[in-house]
Amino acid sequence: MGNRDALPAFIGIGSNLGDAEAYVARAWDELGRLPRTRLAARSSLYRSAPLYYTEQADFVNAVARLDTSLPALDLLDALLSIERRCGRQRRRLNGPRTLDLDLLLYGRQVITHGRLTVPHPGLAVRRFALEPLLELDPDCVIPGVGAAADCLERCLDQPLKKIA
Repeated sequence: MGNRDALPAFIGIGSNLGDAEAYVARAWDELGRLPRTRLAARSSLYRSAPLYYTEQADFVNAVARLDTSLPALDLLDALLSIERRCGRQRRRLNGPRTLDLDLLLYGRQVITHGRLTVPHPGLAVRRFALEPLLELDPDCVIPGVGAAADCLERCLDQPLKKIA
């Protein structure tokens, strides 16, 4: 996609139901087929314990970098559509899920909209998102927050293991 209007967008990927690694692999495939978008990079896979609702299986997490000219809300709609095709059901806040796709960063933009907040509001305090993000962009700065590496230093107590 040689579009000069393309922005880097970072997508957090998580799964803890069924074959979680297969759901992450399917996410890579689906993200790579989005219109006006190129899957530019993908992180390693990580295993993390659930943070908020802890009575559930561990998660497999990763981050994808997309170069996209889709508007942010169109990208959000595409992510939600991928989740639905993978059987995502929203029964409990922070509960188990086949696939979770979060728009973590969209260029350097700060977006506050009824349906979307970017940077993702939990990004700066979640090791399972920060570590794979920094794998793809070691100098990442979270708009309005600061260096992602500084944020990671503050949440190293959250268990996380690189698995692939």
